[in-house]
This record gives sequence, C-alpha cells and structure tokens, in this order.
Amino acid sequence: MTTPILEVEDLTIRYRGAPQPAVQGASFTLGRERLGIVGESGSGKSTVGRALMRLLPTAEIGAARMQFGRTDLLTASERQMRALRGNRMSMILQDPKFSLNPIRRCGEQIAEACLAHERMSKRAAKDRALAMLEAVQIRDPQLVYDRYPHQVSGGMGQRIMIAMMLLAGPELVIADEPTSALDVTVRLEVLKILDGLVREKGIGLIMISHDLNLVRNFCDRVLIMYAGRVVETLDAAELDNARHPYTRGLLAAQPRIGGSRDPLPVLERRPEWTRPMEGTA
Repeated sequence: MTTPILEVEDLTIRYRGAPQPAVQGASFTLGRERLGIVGESGSGKSTVGRALMRLLPTAEIGAARMQFGRTDLLTASERQMRALRGNRMSMILQDPKFSLNPIRRCGEQIAEACLAHERMSKRAAKDRALAMLEAVQIRDPQLVYDRYPHQVSGGMGQRIMIAMMLLAGPELVIADEPTSALDVTVRLEVLKILDGLVREKGIGLIMISHDLNLVRNFCDRVLIMYAGRVVETLDAAELDNARHPYTRGLLAAQPRIGGSRDPLPVLERRPEWTRPMEGTA
C-alpha cells in the first residue's frame, strides 16, 4: 500500500455518561483503496466514521494517532474541520430524512457543497449539481433539484445524499450503509460510481455495512468489529478464511440460495472474543 491517506492508532470513543467506551483501541490505516468495516448493530462501526469527521459533540475521543494527510484530526480546530468536511472528507449517511434540511429544496442543498468550498457562480454550482444527480441515475434531475426532501422517496433521498457528498471530489469518503435504501439496479450503479472514484481519482473509501456479500465483492480489505473493538482484519477475497470465531459466526448466519432451510445459527457471544486475532493488521 502507498502512503496512507488516513492513519488511526488506538482510537477510543466514550459517550458522555456511558459506563463503557463505544469503541476501544481501534487501529487501522487507509490507502487509496476500499476498506469495509463490518459488524452487527452496536459494534461501533458508525461511531468510528463519525469520530473521523468529528461529528460526535457529546463523546470523548482519544487516540495515539488520528491523521488525515497532514491534518491531525484530534487537534484540528472546528474551523479547520469545516474546511475539510464536504470538501476533502465526505460522509454518506444512512438515512437521508435525518440529513437533508426539510425546508430547503434538494438541489439547493447539493449546490451548497460547491458554493461553500469553491469560488463559482450559483449557475455553475447548479449545473454541477444537476450533472451529479444525473450521475447517480436520477432520470429527471431538474425535477428532483426543485423538490423538497419530503417530496422524494427514501431511495431517491439516498441518491441525493450521495450526489451531495461526491460533488466536491473528496479524497476520503466514509459511506455508512450508502445503498441500503436502493434497489439492486441503482445499487450497482452507485457502487460503480464509488469504485470509479477509487480507481480513477485515487480516493480512499471506507464502506460501513452489515452486508458481508457486499464488502466481499466490492472492498479490498475488511475490518471486523465486535463490541467496540477491531477483532480481525483481512483481505476481502480471504473473508471465507477468517479465523476469529465472531467473523466465522457472521459468515455462518448468512442465508444462502439453495442452502439448508434449517434455522440460521445464533451467535453465542463470549467475552474473550474482544481480543483480536494474532497477526491482525
């Protein structure tokens, strides 16, 4: 791997008043690649993504290192973070109805990403927003541009969020279940767009997902999180060769076409599973 875009060492995140950290001792690097972060709900996946963007005002974030390029994300001022967010770093959130401003038209919110970080006219920003709406497979970009968030479906709202986060051409994209509300055809198109950004523009992509099949087929490497800890890191192509019992349990719980009709196994979680496998990157 070339010089990392992102370096995280011993990241610990504790929400105010919580008895235990939500994330503890997480370490990983990200190059110009697609890194999947997988785990069940509550494992700390989304918390890691929001911490990197410094979007956790009620949490205590500590780390030996949290470096994005030349920027120390631990000590960066809020002014520095505002310059990074939506420009060099973007996060595609899972649920658009909590992310889009309900009283502003969808297109205005997309174009704002350009106007906030680049010097250009409102007309030029609108043209770029329309082009990006078309890129995420929206058939009538002008119609969607003029609509309010409550006037679009969940799947279309998700595509609007993706368009907004990719508009400025970021170096790092954190995608938190970005295709969960999309049908299969549009999902493949969106993944193709993200894949093109990694291959052609050399960005770093963190894909947060519950979908093991998605990360297996789309990502280069996979981080497995359990109870707030990274317990295993391996190449996506080697996912079936995972050694950690938690990873093995996740794989066993996947339904398979043509497989047994017996009930899927349920994980019997054990405290010792929080220890990472030896040799885990």
